[in-house]
Amino acid sequence: MSKLVASIAEAIKASGLKDGMTVSFHHHLRNGDYVLNAVMAEVARLGIKDITINASSLFDCHAPLIDHIKNGVVTGLECAYMGGRIGRAVTEGLLERPVVFRSHGGRPADIESGHSHIDVAFIAAPTSDNMGNCTGKRGPSACGSLGYAFADAQHADRVVVLTDNLVPYPLSDFSISETCVDFVVEMEQIGDPTGIVSGTTRITRDPVGLVMADYAAQVIRHSGLLTDGFSFQTGAGGASLAAAGYLKDIMLKEQITGSFAMGGITSYLVDMLECGCFETLMDVQCFDLGAVESLRQNPRHREVTAAHYASPTAKSAIVDNLDVVILGATEIDTGFNVNVHTDSEGYIMGGSGGHSDTAAGAKLTMIIAPLVRARLPIISEKVLCTTTPGHTVDVLVTQRGIAVNPAKPELKARLKEAGLPIADIEELYRLAIDMTGVPQAIKRGDRVVADVRYRDGSIIDRIYQIAK
Repeated sequence: MSKLVASIAEAIKASGLKDGMTVSFHHHLRNGDYVLNAVMAEVARLGIKDITINASSLFDCHAPLIDHIKNGVVTGLECAYMGGRIGRAVTEGLLERPVVFRSHGGRPADIESGHSHIDVAFIAAPTSDNMGNCTGKRGPSACGSLGYAFADAQHADRVVVLTDNLVPYPLSDFSISETCVDFVVEMEQIGDPTGIVSGTTRITRDPVGLVMADYAAQVIRHSGLLTDGFSFQTGAGGASLAAAGYLKDIMLKEQITGSFAMGGITSYLVDMLECGCFETLMDVQCFDLGAVESLRQNPRHREVTAAHYASPTAKSAIVDNLDVVILGATEIDTGFNVNVHTDSEGYIMGGSGGHSDTAAGAKLTMIIAPLVRARLPIISEKVLCTTTPGHTVDVLVTQRGIAVNPAKPELKARLKEAGLPIADIEELYRLAIDMTGVPQAIKRGDRVVADVRYRDGSIIDRIYQIAK
């Protein structure tokens, strides 16, 4: 017996995909993914239209979707993150229906509950056998964890695995089981694994970024949370990674052993694991090839599903046991609400990912961002789009001072006593405005181009069309 079919087109036909259905994709190959474009090219060639794409994230490499939307092949998009090329077209009104943005935890919750139904899931698998047992840890296109693909595999009506490394049955260290898979397609190449590395996954050398990173590490040090058993997540931005480097030095000097670090894993977190800073890495997504190698070799580096990572409807999730998370922001307002969906002109260029999930779960949620970026203030009176609500954000770290949410007076007192430069967020806002002036208001239309869903499924905000 074999589930192998001869081509993507044959798999599409065998799956029963028809007009008006929903297909899904995962994003573990990030900007190096070839599978989504290859599948949708065949969908278009077969004359199938009115398709909704539910992708865990969409990157600039998926820009061919713009033509599929124009031609009526694709009429709906759902995702947790959207790159700027597609985002700009969507913000200008490309889609008739609003995009549905979910968080990384909200997506599997909606799939598992049936609120987000998937007819056919297409899973890029760096290694698979002919029955569909597959993994991302091995093969020429190895991307590491397949954490975001599990919900799709387990709950879609039909599941197609696409691989460029077909191995004899049975693949022993599979991630996704053959019990979930209907068809297997062998491709020449499913993606370029170097594309999983974004330009931000490097420690900053910018003096401003290093100042912020040092402040962030000191906030953690004096928060009262940095003790044995400490748990941690950081983003992949340069200043956030530098903060992790400073934190590593503190933990080694003070002989503190944390329980786990998690999220999108980089080589910097791998180094902290190997140096004894943490007992375990919980990995829903690898952000560089060093992390892929670690996941393959080190049993203390564990692959986890998106639901295990952050689902608000799971019986428990890792985010609920998180002590500290460091996150970025394109914009934060004086109520500590954070925007990571749009740029300063209101164009879509991001999404929550795990931002709102980790902020809700962590005991200490820290935003690290420069006071001014590209001659615009990072702080506003009201964000253009609320991604993460202010009541889940505890600290803003800038190079000119640290603002603590008024709901955390004990934390503020601790940090003041430690001699850190504490300032009210309104004070930092006025300082930024003195430097840049008040930005010109963004002119937006009345048409909704995206619904931003919070992790519980409620609509937390909407994004409106901007005219060309």
